[in-house]
Amino acid sequence: QVQLVESGGGLVQAGGSLRLSCAASGRISSSYVMAWFRQAPGKEREFVAARNWWGGSPIYADSVKGRFTISRDNAGNTVYLRLNSLKPEDTAVYYCAADSSKSTPFATDYKYWGQGTQVTVSS
Repeated sequence: QVQLVESGGGLVQAGGSLRLSCAASGRISSSYVMAWFRQAPGKEREFVAARNWWGGSPIYADSVKGRFTISRDNAGNTVYLRLNSLKPEDTAVYYCAADSSKSTPFATDYKYWGQGTQVTVSS
């Protein structure tokens, strides 16, 4: 029903920035929640950020608050994650996720997932 494709990952130096993109296709209702998660080697998948498809107050993990920003291209079907002031501990595969309205957007039980894009931050 919904397909998600991430892009924009790469290798950057500490302190640098990236913008990840999540291109969405299919039927997305106004109540959908869009989110970003990440998973580093040997670690659990970790919540990063989430927002409603149409807007509202975004939610961020404490580890990225003030550095990362989730947004959407209102003229299209792309969700972005801007990563600023990157640290080596931000190195992970970043995944885009989508689901209907959630009271706990930080949970990992999203219905739709992208394939992931690698972000590597060198020291």
